Amino acid sequence: MRVLGIETTCDETAAAVVRLQPGGGGEILSNEVMSQIAEHAAYGGVVPEIAARAHIEVLDRLVVRALERAGVRLADLDGVAAAAGPGLIGGVIVGLTMAKALALASRKPFIAVNHLEAHALTARLTDGLSFPYLLLLVSGGHTQLVAVKGVGDYVRLGSTVDDAVGEAFDKVAKLLGLPYPGGPQVEIAAARGDPTRFDFPRPMQGRAKPDFSLSGLKTAVRLEAQRIGAPSGRDVADLCASFQAAVVDTLIDRSRAGLRLFRETVGPCDAMVVAGGVGANGAIRRALGRFCGESGLKLVLPPPHLCTDNGAMIAWAGIERLSLGLTDDMTFAGRPRWPLDSNAEAAHHGKA
Repeated sequence: MRVLGIETTCDETAAAVVRLQPGGGGEILSNEVMSQIAEHAAYGGVVPEIAARAHIEVLDRLVVRALERAGVRLADLDGVAAAAGPGLIGGVIVGLTMAKALALASRKPFIAVNHLEAHALTARLTDGLSFPYLLLLVSGGHTQLVAVKGVGDYVRLGSTVDDAVGEAFDKVAKLLGLPYPGGPQVEIAAARGDPTRFDFPRPMQGRAKPDFSLSGLKTAVRLEAQRIGAPSGRDVADLCASFQAAVVDTLIDRSRAGLRLFRETVGPCDAMVVAGGVGANGAIRRALGRFCGESGLKLVLPPPHLCTDNGAMIAWAGIERLSLGLTDDMTFAGRPRWPLDSNAEAAHHGKA
């Protein structure tokens, strides 16, 4: 089974072809990603109108390249999948429209993929992981702990009540005058800094419900920077290191609460998966490695290029759904909000 996956929910335009291997797991035949960092850098963040226009300009060429590099024709595919949300609706519509057109033209099944489900299932593409498992989803727009019980079967254990982790990284970077995109720049600066110089809060620490809150931590960094006045290079490095240490401690504490709730409500848990762009942060990956070692969990960390937005995860989610006979018709509409757990309340800021 071979599926083309298209991803346009934010500021990466991506197309990929993935093949289901006979023994399970997937083989990535091509994975083309076009970043829009340069287009948004001047604004210090993603501008939805610019993002949608950039998707329109490059998506057709990216799809052609993905098919060529995979060595397949449109007629050879078994399905066409696209991220149908959640995300910036202008971009979502671009990818959806392209996928529907290709599916119609080739008379292949169309699969509308939840972007968050694609992140949740990536570990099955890379590691052939079996259900159930605990997912920590940490990205620019999402911070959640989810029990992944099966394809389409998710229980959201906890979520952020304000900012997402990636959003907090980016806002701290902007506050300290670091280049866009901010998350990786904070990590680079933190490597040179003293994580003990500033005693920042660890929000929600010790609470039984595994929710997150990042706005207070972000405010603490801003107030400390204002107190300093004009932070020097050393100040910036120490602020970044202290902020990152607080985030790491928070993620570990909240993951511990999430694991406890998983085992109480779902059952045994043997594996933890980290997904989303923030999962590429080295300090977070190392800390989660220690946590899983102490907790008797297998830690599955997809390679960094599969943690950030990409077409391969959309194609794989398409394969997972198509294998179960789950397809969609051409009336499927893009969704700016689309919670993984339909029973959970929509998260604050619409980051469901």
